[in-house]
Amino acid sequence: MAEVPHFVLYEHAVGYALFKVKEFEDAGNILPQVNDSIGDVSKFSNIVNLIAFDPFKNTESALENCNSISEGVAHADLINFLQQNLPQKKKKVIIGVNDGKLASSLVESFPELKPTFGNLITEILRGIRVHFETLAKKLPHHSLSKAQLSLGHSYSRGKLDKDINLFGMRIREWYSYHYPELYKIVGDQYKYVRCAVAILDRNKSSEDAELPAKLLEIIEDEEKVAEIVEAARTSMGMDISDLDLMNIERFAARVASLTEYRQRLHGYIKDRMHSCAPSLSALVGEQVGARLISHAGSLTNLAKFPASTIQILGAEKALFRALKTRSNTPKYGLLFHSPFIGRAAAKNKGRISRFLANKCTMASRIDCFSEVPVETFGEHLRAQVEERLRYFETGEVPAKNIDVMKAAEEEAVGTRTKVLKKRKKAAKKAKKILDETAEEEADEPAPKKKKKSAVAGADEEMENVALEEKPKKKRKSKKADDEEEE
Repeated sequence: MAEVPHFVLYEHAVGYALFKVKEFEDAGNILPQVNDSIGDVSKFSNIVNLIAFDPFKNTESALENCNSISEGVAHADLINFLQQNLPQKKKKVIIGVNDGKLASSLVESFPELKPTFGNLITEILRGIRVHFETLAKKLPHHSLSKAQLSLGHSYSRGKLDKDINLFGMRIREWYSYHYPELYKIVGDQYKYVRCAVAILDRNKSSEDAELPAKLLEIIEDEEKVAEIVEAARTSMGMDISDLDLMNIERFAARVASLTEYRQRLHGYIKDRMHSCAPSLSALVGEQVGARLISHAGSLTNLAKFPASTIQILGAEKALFRALKTRSNTPKYGLLFHSPFIGRAAAKNKGRISRFLANKCTMASRIDCFSEVPVETFGEHLRAQVEERLRYFETGEVPAKNIDVMKAAEEEAVGTRTKVLKKRKKAAKKAKKILDETAEEEADEPAPKKKKKSAVAGADEEMENVALEEKPKKKRKSKKADDEEEE
């Protein structure tokens, strides 16, 4: 039996939580009591009590802490949280954690602390996870699920990219023993993996009459296909066994599926950004725009930020470090990933970053507060940034902002009409699909219903009558109110 902890650490998508555990005279009674109380929040709240909570600053901070916890490393935010909320004398303090690696990392930071983990801690954390909304009453519960979803997407996307790069590198190392020339001919990782699956044993490539057609479908270049086939025939690579080829094929197929999944995710983000923030996407691109919205928390929050905040969004640590050391403050944060910053000269990077942040503020506000957001304004704002770059290089005077916005407004009228027509078509199509589905369900034979007694039928009829009468009363009162206002 593991020792009964004094405290339990719980990691949530919105922050770290520290729970105090009730003291038990007999350590053997706590596990049965925890198991019995997991289904009842009133009983479980008598076992643990929330004493401290530290929310993450933003989405990036949450992702950084999540990665550290998954690797069993105590992040600096976690160390500061425990330092502030645990008793000053930690020599006899027992704290329950979910992972043995994290426990070892905490011992390095707090040698006098005694972290523990195991079956008892797992059950307590399971109960906390089930009843967290009730135990943490002061937190905004409507944002917990959104935070979990956002962190899950960010964490999965990071892991997916890391796994794809690692697996792709391993396949190249493995298959290059057999066909080293393919790496030089096909540089793209996804295409290389698909070509390796199509070729497999290069000694048999001349016997496969369909191989050139398969490679042409992947690479879409006849010259490279001919080069691959010729290099396979004259390759200096060593022979490979059937078992290795089978493992390479399965491994490469997995990498190809992960890459296709990442492409689908990118397409999803692109579609969502074009629907909710088209001007911002047209100005800085889908990825940079999505990062700005994610860092701000929502498009509404981003629209409320001034241009000076958007300019250094994502560089908060560098900003506070510069203020503390009285050195130069950062010129840009997430906007550094925009192509405009890279194209500007070194002396103009700060000025173009400030100008771009100003245009991002305008684009986000147009997207947030427009009834029908369109990308027309973003395209004109992007043209303004291009003109400003030319002004820094050649001295060509750019157009005035008021003239550009008037032209954008005139062009946006027709674009909004097209968008509304597309929405109406999509709504009609969706309605048609729903009607067809309803007709198919209506054609199916209805399941046999059990006979009801006369009393039950009368009760059901009375309920239906009561339900029908309620909305009628509401309509009358609303109509009467409208007449009184007139």
